Amino acid sequence: QVQLVESGGGLVQAGGSLKLSCVVSGRSISNDAMGWFRQSPGKEREFVATINPSSDKTYYADSVKGRFAISRDNAKNMAYLQMYSLKPEDTAVYYCALDPQYSRVAVHSAEYADWGQGTQVTVSS
Repeated sequence: QVQLVESGGGLVQAGGSLKLSCVVSGRSISNDAMGWFRQSPGKEREFVATINPSSDKTYYADSVKGRFAISRDNAKNMAYLQMYSLKPEDTAVYYCALDPQYSRVAVHSAEYADWGQGTQVTVSS
């Protein structure tokens, strides 16, 4: 059984930084794309970033481009989301997700097979 567990969320002031981590168990992620999504109250889950298995291709939502950085460590079966220059509108529950079809750039939640339970990020103004 594949399990994803996020950590690293919390409360931060606007302009601050946070690094989210996602550890995967039950499956090696070395051939999987990994993604991060977020969801705030009353809104649909939205794509944030994705990274291919070899880490040489990343893709970001326009809203986070230049502020967030996705990375991974296949040896540790982990993915990360480093967030800089956080804004109040970044407040959301952040989810990591696994896409076994590594050859595509998946920006829709339906393309991801497995999900974590989410970690809350709150940015105060």
